Amino acid sequence: MKNIRISIFVGLIFIAFGIAGCGSSPEVVDREASTSAIRAAQEVGAKDVPSAALYLQLAKEQLDKAEALAAKGEKKQAESMLLRAQADAELAIVLSHGDKDKTEATAALERVRKLRQNNK
Repeated sequence: MKNIRISIFVGLIFIAFGIAGCGSSPEVVDREASTSAIRAAQEVGAKDVPSAALYLQLAKEQLDKAEALAAKGEKKQAESMLLRAQADAELAIVLSHGDKDKTEATAALERVRKLRQNNK
């Protein structure tokens, strides 16, 4: 009976060490928000707006750096880089919208000028 208890105890110790060993494996960094923001920036045409294209490119580079940091096991630095990538991608989206709004406003002003010329 005593041998069974010792065997169970030793088995539980091995299981505990096995679980602890799994906990020390490199942690996966969540990059979904950053990649989604980059994809959204690409879809709204940020690459066609010079100021937005710069931030889109920065976001892509930061995503690559974050993946390299995560591979090295530097989770905090990788997460920080992912946040920067997401922020730059979102800025690219805003800048591309602003440029489109400006283009639409310029086109509307041109239509008004033409209408005024036609009414004279």
